Amino acid sequence: MAKDLIVSFGEMLIDFVPTVSGVSLAEAPGFIKAPGGAPANVAIAVARLGGRAAFVGKLGDDEFGRMLAGILRDNGVDDGGVSFDTGARTALAFVTLRTDGEREFMFYRNPSADMLLTEGELNLDVITRAAVFHYGSISLITEPCRSAHLKAMEVAREAGALLSYDPNLRLPLWPSAEAAREQILSIWDQADIIKVSDVELEFLTGQESVEDDVVLTLWRPAFKLLVVTLGEKGCKYYTKDFRGSLDGYAVDTVDTTGAGDAFVGAMLRKIVDDQTVLQDEGKLREVLKFANACGAITTTEKGAIPALPSAPAAVELLKRH
Repeated sequence: MAKDLIVSFGEMLIDFVPTVSGVSLAEAPGFIKAPGGAPANVAIAVARLGGRAAFVGKLGDDEFGRMLAGILRDNGVDDGGVSFDTGARTALAFVTLRTDGEREFMFYRNPSADMLLTEGELNLDVITRAAVFHYGSISLITEPCRSAHLKAMEVAREAGALLSYDPNLRLPLWPSAEAAREQILSIWDQADIIKVSDVELEFLTGQESVEDDVVLTLWRPAFKLLVVTLGEKGCKYYTKDFRGSLDGYAVDTVDTTGAGDAFVGAMLRKIVDDQTVLQDEGKLREVLKFANACGAITTTEKGAIPALPSAPAAVELLKRH
């Protein structure tokens, strides 16, 4: 069997996005429900780009949970790793859209089903088939999910998967900033590929800078690739042998939700087909241009999953630049 499956681990939830931008949650006249959760977004991004994707996580045994599992299947994602909790609800997040398309979050998770995933509920068959195993940091916040996360990483690593990490910082979910920093970095050294945003870089290093000397404090000898995304300004990349940067693409931004997930999904979709891109700067730059284009397109529509692009849409944007 071809070893090209990308398995995403973590949370899937429903974002309630206001019908108008630039107002507080209290002032919003109404909300649109948008399926989300970074690892699930990445899985759907991969599938929409023609890749093979699976999702591992826990949902509430409720209408929203069943709806989300249906959305995975409808988008071509293997949901064999999804379990349901009869005692806890699917997580919800209310998202404030600022006028510039950036977001603020208010979460309903006390506790939500995703936090209650146990080691025993992991579908090891799905995880051992992964060519790439991708995860975030939200699943590290509380037990039993934290132990399930660490076990899943270990199983994937032993099965020969590349480990891909996007910390996807959501400070309101952590007990404190210190706890967030400590836990995010607790699994840092184990990844092969890490993607951080400029905001996450500043948070983790304590320095308001994206200069190479600051980024390289987060570099580890075992890494194959470290990418720092800079929003509309593009990205910077670092490997053992080379480093560089790429400009982003100017688009009319409506909502930045899911842009980073689209970037990661596009990058992993290409890497899983040809891992030599990690040693070949020319190839890597082409992959990251494609990822930048996918991230940019995602910001032109509200919500993450509806806005995730197909490969032809990304190629079209690349042709125009």
